[in-house]
Amino acid sequence: MCRRILFAAGLFLAFTPVFAAYAAVTPTAAPAAAAAAATTTTAAPPAPVSTFSDAQRAEIEGIIKDYITQKNPEVLMEAMQELQKREAADSAAKTKAAVASDHAKLFEDPTTPIGGNPKGDVTVVEFFDYQCGYCKMAEPNIEKLLKEDKNVKLIYKDFPILGPMSVTAAKAALAAARQDKYIKFHDALMAQKGHLDEDLIYKVAKESGLDVEKLKKDMNDEVIDKAVETNVALGTEIGARGTPTFIIADQVYPGAMEYDQLKKAVDDARAAAKKP
Repeated sequence: MCRRILFAAGLFLAFTPVFAAYAAVTPTAAPAAAAAAATTTTAAPPAPVSTFSDAQRAEIEGIIKDYITQKNPEVLMEAMQELQKREAADSAAKTKAAVASDHAKLFEDPTTPIGGNPKGDVTVVEFFDYQCGYCKMAEPNIEKLLKEDKNVKLIYKDFPILGPMSVTAAKAALAAARQDKYIKFHDALMAQKGHLDEDLIYKVAKESGLDVEKLKKDMNDEVIDKAVETNVALGTEIGARGTPTFIIADQVYPGAMEYDQLKKAVDDARAAAKKP
């Protein structure tokens, strides 16, 4: 659908001068009515009438094809690039507005697990999925950031978008928070390679020191279900199209971030906060 829209938009921009030139030399379908309308000031304007016959349309299509493929093929590409640029700017504006309107849900939800320094001067929000390979690639960089910068607060937002087992893992992690073992369980799940299954999730839970039977019971709590649903809705609202997605000082950073990128984003946020 997106490609068809881009193609149509490009065609429109490319064809406009051709249609204009053709219309200038094409007689109207009803010259008598047009003449009468021109000499009668009180008459209503004539209804729009198609001015092109099938043969004329075929001729125009030939002109357009020649214009795009032979005389000026770069016009369509330029139109597509311009539309993509506008769509990116529009998406960025919508994301910024969504982050502002959902600020409390993102940064102040008391039920959301927190890592790092709870009173840190810079807050990093991460939307992640336990089956996301890119999230697992970014995990060591996040751990390094928290280890080296003791003034960063990390907010964990489970965003299970990679299937039912991602939802199960998210619910298990949130339930683990009730046993004060969220971060230990989170880190252990992130260390797992490949796809998850229930046996592996509960095995990791047991190895993390969790009471697995209690965990299973808590996972069925409606509060846990609601928390997962809220996170998914929130991620969708702020424009998170995949995982991981980071928000640092109201700026959205999609994709796995290297350590240097994370550090720079945090340093920039800290510097910006100090400006009068």
